[in-house]
Parts: sequence; C-alpha cells; structure tokens
Amino acid sequence: MGTLNIILPVGISFYTFQTMSYSIDIYRGELKPTKNFIAFATFVSFFPQLVAGPIERASNLLPQLERERQLNLNRFKEGLLQIFIGFFRKVVVADAIGATIDGIYNAPDIHNASSIVMAVVLYSFQIYFDFSGYSDIAIGTAKILGFDFKRNFNLPYFSVSITEFWRRWHISLSSWLRDYLYIPLGGNKKGVKIQYRNLFITMLLGGLWHGSSWNFVVWGAIHGLFLSIEKKFGLIPKKYTMSKNLVIFCLVSLVWIFFRALSFDDSTLIFSKLLSGPYLMPYVGNSARFIGLFYGLILALIFDVYIFKKDLSIENLGSKLSTLSFIIISNFILINIVLFFSSSSNFIYFQF
Repeated sequence: MGTLNIILPVGISFYTFQTMSYSIDIYRGELKPTKNFIAFATFVSFFPQLVAGPIERASNLLPQLERERQLNLNRFKEGLLQIFIGFFRKVVVADAIGATIDGIYNAPDIHNASSIVMAVVLYSFQIYFDFSGYSDIAIGTAKILGFDFKRNFNLPYFSVSITEFWRRWHISLSSWLRDYLYIPLGGNKKGVKIQYRNLFITMLLGGLWHGSSWNFVVWGAIHGLFLSIEKKFGLIPKKYTMSKNLVIFCLVSLVWIFFRALSFDDSTLIFSKLLSGPYLMPYVGNSARFIGLFYGLILALIFDVYIFKKDLSIENLGSKLSTLSFIIISNFILINIVLFFSSSSNFIYFQF
C-alpha cells in the first residue's frame, strides 16, 4: 500500500489551533462571534505570527483588530528592540549552532560521545534561541503595527521543575493544551490518578502535534511521565535545591534528542553512545565559525541572566531605555548581527 505525498501549507497547525480556539470559545459561551469578516480573516491570517506562532486567542486579538490603533515612540522602541533581539538570537546564535551540530545529528554513527554531548547541549540552545527569536520578531512587528501579542517564552531554562518549564516554554501552545485538552479531560478535578492520566494524554498529544513520528510520540510521552512523577513525588529531591536549574536543563536536553534525531533508531544510537563512549575530542568543524558561535551564545546567555535577575520583560524593555541608550544598544546588536551572522536557515518551527 502506497503513501500519500501531500504538501501542507507552512505553519498549518498554528492557525488551525487559532481558529479552533475561536470556535470552542464561542461554543462554551466565553466569546461572542464577530460580525466583522475582515477582522476575523485578519485574525486567522495575521502575517507576523501566521507560520510559527505565537498562537493568539480571539479574545485578545479580535478586539484589537476592531478598534483604532495609534503608534507612539515607546511602542516603536519596544517593538524595534525586540525585533533586533530576535534577529540576533536567530542568525547569530541559533543558525551558527545549527551549522555546527547538524552534521553530528545527521550522522551520529560516525561521531564520538563527546561530539554528541556537545550537540545535545547546543541543540537545547538552538531550538530555544531559534523559536524565541521568531517569537520576538513576530511580537515586535505586531507591536509596531499597533497590536499586543501575549508573551511566548519566559526564560524557560531558568525553571526549577518540569511544570515550570512548560509554563515558560512556548506559552501559547502549553496554555492552549491546558485550556482545550487538559481541563476538558478533567484536569485535576477527578482524583489524582485521573490527573496523571490527563497530564500524560495531554503531553502525548502535544508530541503528536509536532508530527506523526515515533520520536515525537516518545518525546511527548516522556514529558507526560515527568509531569506525573513530579506531581506525585517531586522530580528532584529537596536536598538538590541549589542545582535544580541544571538538573532540569539536563533532563530537558536529553529528551530533546528524540525531537531532533532523524529517526527513532538514531535516538537509541545517540543514547547508546552517551552511555558507552568513547569520550574523545569533540568535532567542532570550522574553528572560526565555532568561535563566533561561542561569542554569540555567551552574549545571549549574559543578556538572559541579566533580564532574569532584574525581572525585566523583553516586550517592554525598549520603552525603559532613554533614546540615547536605545540607539547605542540597538546599534551594538546590529553591528554584531552584521559581523557574526551565520548563513540563515528556516526557522525550526516552520515545519509545524
């Protein structure tokens, strides 16, 4: 029996979820249907977030489409700075990482364990800076046009639990799964065992949302299992409180293997090599590109640590700066983009 080779529109799952939430909210009586077809069509096809999110709710975006909008200097500064930050995250950090580790993930059989460890750790940063970078560009673009999108990433690798990680990672998807799948299944209202079942089903279907591959099924199932264990026992013993950030980062990074590997066989091979070695010098490829990668990654991590410690939001950072500070910081980012950008590749989440 043959397979169907069907070409699907880019980002189909994002606007499918968006229109589903609109219909479900109306069915529940939580939202009144709009009589403005232009506003509805714009809500479905609004270009900044059309192909990779954030998944906007009609209750947030439709009222903004139906009222008059005005641009002011603060909103312009906020949007433009977030766009610059997004481009830096994408073309300086994420693309450089991809150019370094793609060869390792595409042929894990010819690389040693040290190379694979490097690829696993760097991929965690690649997918974060790639997708958060796109979200920054989309949110910043919308803000300049007069619209406020919901935050989609909130420094997820500073989480101290898997539950917190999913509250900070791809917030528009995790909140969608919570409101339209987990809670309708019963949430935590029907007993502990049912809650664990609901968590597992929600994350399993969250994995399937990314694609009909065993890798995505396993990836979602493991996160569902982690969340259930965490609810029951606590995933990390209390005596390890000081290192929870690192433990969560390591656990999430290991599970990302299933997300990135080309096949389930490749995933098992990668885990086998991690357990058995040998741990020799890692393969870094082009040394100049690797140095640029390291420089960009360090800058990006310093920035994330700073805004985390200061409890700042990227969405309104631009308006907190004086005009002179805004110009200096923006030019610093742009200069680094020009000097250290890597050959651009598609955003990872375009495939979903």
